[in-house]
Amino acid sequence: MSGMVLRLACTTALAAQAVLVPAPAAAAPDPQRPGAGPQRTVSQLLTDLQQLYRQAEKATETYNATAEKLKRQRAAVARLDGELARTRLALQASRTDVGRLARRQYQSSDDSLGPYLRLLLAPDPQHALDEGHVIGELARAQARTVTRLTATEKQRNILARLARKALDTRLTLAEQQQKQRDDVQKKLADVERLLASLTPAQLAAVAALEQRGVTEAQQKLATSGSLPAGRLASPEGALAVRYAMDQLGKPYQWGAQGPGAYDCSGLTSQAWGHAGRSIPRTSQEQWQRLTRIPLSELRPGDLVVYFPDATHVAMYVGDGKVVEAPRPGARIEVSPLASNPVLGAVRPDQAPVTEAR
Repeated sequence: MSGMVLRLACTTALAAQAVLVPAPAAAAPDPQRPGAGPQRTVSQLLTDLQQLYRQAEKATETYNATAEKLKRQRAAVARLDGELARTRLALQASRTDVGRLARRQYQSSDDSLGPYLRLLLAPDPQHALDEGHVIGELARAQARTVTRLTATEKQRNILARLARKALDTRLTLAEQQQKQRDDVQKKLADVERLLASLTPAQLAAVAALEQRGVTEAQQKLATSGSLPAGRLASPEGALAVRYAMDQLGKPYQWGAQGPGAYDCSGLTSQAWGHAGRSIPRTSQEQWQRLTRIPLSELRPGDLVVYFPDATHVAMYVGDGKVVEAPRPGARIEVSPLASNPVLGAVRPDQAPVTEAR
């Protein structure tokens, strides 16, 4: 969210001199919002905006996770439908074979001589025995056909149940995704209402306070020794950074994975995908499933994850900076590593360790 208000503020806005900023009369107090009341400080306004943006981004990542589940579920439904169709064809072929066997048995049912009597009366018993062997093989083939029919019918019933269950799951996920889409849009509307209620002076004051906070956080990382030294990117990491940097200036759009727009994890997942390595789609999964590393070991291409619930992610590009899709209304940019509260860092092109972290 670095510079999130500064870019939205009017270029002619005057810097606020007072610490206390009165809220416009047109903006009614919202008792649900932190710091709501007839007048709020610059700090309270910044907190309100940061919380609203964070809620919107969290809702976006939840939506993205459901979208990924829905994509996998659609593939599962298609696979099961294909298997079911093939099984039905096999079942039809088996039933045709069984029908043919039934007709043969019916046509030979008027034979009054049993197999042993035919053997005794045969002019050539050896030939009869050979013929009996062939008949035995045919009988065994008939038994195999019946067994195959039974097994195919059982498989068809199992696949039909699985296909119905997979379809029900897909419909549930689609409904869940629609609700999450509405939730994201509502939270973004909350952000827009708050921004629309602020004067240019208020926006400038909030932006200045935010910038001071980022600068202080970056200096704290530097003095603590947490900022990495000049490490070189891996070949894959260099490709990922190049792709991400090529997207500079493109807009943030929640749920987007390019090529015209991205959200935070859409940018990082696509960058690494173009580097030849598939990584999870959402920031939470990237944090959970990729190898975690200390900040001091960051190299270009590694991912920096933000907030306690891992709802934002950016790509380290070196020199204490990251490239990121910051938030709705902004464009992809290079920001200080400490532009948001850092949770930790992960490395996509390193196998995860087996021990718990």
